[in-house]
Amino acid sequence: MLDISQPAISLKISNVSKRFGEFAAVEDLSFDVKVGRIFGFLGPNGAGKTTTIRMIVGITAPDEGSITLFDQRMSSGLQNRIGYLPEERGLYRKMKVVDQLRYFAALKGVSQSVADERIDKWLGRMELSEWKKKKTSDLSKGMQQKIQFIATVLHDPDLLILDEPFSGLDPINVEFMIDVLAEFKSNEKTIIFSTHLMETAERLCHDIVLINRGRKVVSGSLREIKESYGQNLIAFRGTNADAILGDASIIERVVTHSDAQELHLAEGVDPQDVLRRMVESGVIVSRFERTEPSLNDIFIEKVRGAA
Repeated sequence: MLDISQPAISLKISNVSKRFGEFAAVEDLSFDVKVGRIFGFLGPNGAGKTTTIRMIVGITAPDEGSITLFDQRMSSGLQNRIGYLPEERGLYRKMKVVDQLRYFAALKGVSQSVADERIDKWLGRMELSEWKKKKTSDLSKGMQQKIQFIATVLHDPDLLILDEPFSGLDPINVEFMIDVLAEFKSNEKTIIFSTHLMETAERLCHDIVLINRGRKVVSGSLREIKESYGQNLIAFRGTNADAILGDASIIERVVTHSDAQELHLAEGVDPQDVLRRMVESGVIVSRFERTEPSLNDIFIEKVRGAA
């Protein structure tokens, strides 16, 4: 019987490997992407993210393993349900914005009347309506990136795949694109984006997979992953605590920030026991709370550990 409590799978990667000569770009990689979620495909530069994405969209084929979209093997028909924004952007510089958006829409089978309606809607949303009849070469790099995004979504794909979508954007446009992606997802679309910007991924993602050197090192719900790493992490602010902070039997590591300290408790140590000991020892405590590591902390730990 179908378990309707579980979200449907839009993408399933099963034991996929890809080699270029002796170099293993992707090695025995498996993960699922659920429908209607924002999925972060994370890893350092050169980890194998772009190679995996190119296999997902059918540009290249895996040497081993399988990839299914919406419970089907990749086909030309399925490709029309995908919107793919590659890391290497590609627009025709001497072509007017509206003409090349019509062209990209036509490649996906969208009629000109429907395309024109969607073009006007998206140009308005991207605050680019006045640039509709300008050549691409007249636009700034950030504007061009927005146009490339519009070209990616004009055919209303069910699955949106973005390879380093925030690369080259200034902070204001990063915030703008985060809002746009949240709106896109609210229409029950699935979004996969690859990035090495952990702070942005942390804000957007429901689920993640982190790969390094072509292999998966951690995957799952972002909430579950962070909770599993934060059981013995304390945000601390206080004075007269040097003796206790230096006791390796209870505190494994101390990371000092500008106005507080992050205490990594030794395995099996109860935070309440540490707090009690601090109070009994005369430590003046102004902050003591369990916290969780940032996604960037997890990223660094896992990548260094796999090195």
